[in-house]
Amino acid sequence: MTKTTNMKDILPAFPEENIDMFAATSVLQQQAAEIRNLNPNWSSYLQSQMISQEVFDFISAYDVTDAKGQFLINHRPQSAKAFFSLLEHISKESTIQYVLVLIDDLLTEDRSRVEIFHEYALKKNEPVCGNFLNLLNAADGFINNMSARIIAKFACYSTDLINQTDLQFYLNWIKEQLLSANNEYMQSVARCLQMLLRRDEYRTAFISVDGISTLLSILSGRVNFQIQYQLIFCVWVITFNPRFAERMNKFNVIPILADILSDSVKEKVTRIILAVFRVNYNSSIISPNLIEKPEDNTTSKDHCIAMVQSKVLKQLSIFEQRKFDDEDIVEDIQFLNERLQASVQDLSSFDEYATEVRSGRLEWSPVHRSAQFWRENASRLNEKNYELLRILVHLLETSRDPLFLSVASFDVGEYVRHYPRGKHIIEQLGGKQLVMQLLSHEDANVRYEALLAVQKLMVHNWEYLGRQLEKEQGTSTDRTTALTGKA
Repeated sequence: MTKTTNMKDILPAFPEENIDMFAATSVLQQQAAEIRNLNPNWSSYLQSQMISQEVFDFISAYDVTDAKGQFLINHRPQSAKAFFSLLEHISKESTIQYVLVLIDDLLTEDRSRVEIFHEYALKKNEPVCGNFLNLLNAADGFINNMSARIIAKFACYSTDLINQTDLQFYLNWIKEQLLSANNEYMQSVARCLQMLLRRDEYRTAFISVDGISTLLSILSGRVNFQIQYQLIFCVWVITFNPRFAERMNKFNVIPILADILSDSVKEKVTRIILAVFRVNYNSSIISPNLIEKPEDNTTSKDHCIAMVQSKVLKQLSIFEQRKFDDEDIVEDIQFLNERLQASVQDLSSFDEYATEVRSGRLEWSPVHRSAQFWRENASRLNEKNYELLRILVHLLETSRDPLFLSVASFDVGEYVRHYPRGKHIIEQLGGKQLVMQLLSHEDANVRYEALLAVQKLMVHNWEYLGRQLEKEQGTSTDRTTALTGKA
């Protein structure tokens, strides 16, 4: 068990976060309200020797007292032992559900009570989450998700971190649940992740299990606004780690959130996206508060270009005409608008092109068709070990979007046309074969662009060819003159 400093909520709280993280509107809470009305027969478990006399005395008294807080104080050493024993020795689903609700309620009432369980686990030299992790595999959905909720509280409310093995298991379970189709507990699972990612140590672990890609794959699909808000909140929290904030654009965070922003009708979704963009722009964070990023910072510049290309500036101008009740939204709109407008003036055409390629979302922006752009910048595609060329080749290999394939094919052809060794480099990167395969693509535009690119790949030296054509035309004219005697 790893020790860390006592971590209170260091992140700015949105209004929705000021209430219990697990809203009573969720399926889990609706079911919990019904389960609280159960009346387990504790005597039957004692008579069948499933629980000890000590556990029976504790739970039968705790269950009926109205002063549960004082009871826990008076019976602190017995509390965790009794609850853990009940979970270990009882198999009836309804009783397990009831015990889980009791534990969750006492933690909700007072966060510091997690230490009751941590102290007992430390004394027994066993992981505090062990029983609850086992229950994640139970057949009952309520048991799974209430256990997950309790684990999140153990992980976040205590001064101790849960161990890495348990954390990895828990995070992978969360990922599976988020990706599970028609999961009625989706909101509860997302709430667990919202809690967990408030601690930087858990953000690092979530990144290591490919967590960001999981969030973005869900956000790229059709989900309701509540899930959008919760998962974007998770993205926002992750960006409070400066190392991750700098890498966010590599995951296409900005284009995906920009698409949601343009369609959003819920103010809280708009607000959380703008907050992510602001953090992305100011991705140097040295304290719980945002610190303004230097204007010449490369990361901020890349984020800015990505926002401009994703039509965020246009959306901000639309927002300026709307009335928002939340002052934070108005402030973020003004801040982003001013910064993006200023940055647009400083953007080079290559900056725009590089960011577009890195985003993986190609379109027929003006630079692609500009001969001047390719004359001046073709050699720059060799920078950083052919980073941009490798991305283009990767798109040719993996993309199913006809537009992306068409633009990527065109760019490969223009690179070869304007860089003397381009043909050799593209062949080494595997691009030539991929372009040739597109000659039989079902989309006519893709076939056309692939054909043009192949033609350019087949010509060794465009400038040499041009001079040769001029020379041949000149020689032909001289011969005609000599034969006809006409000048």
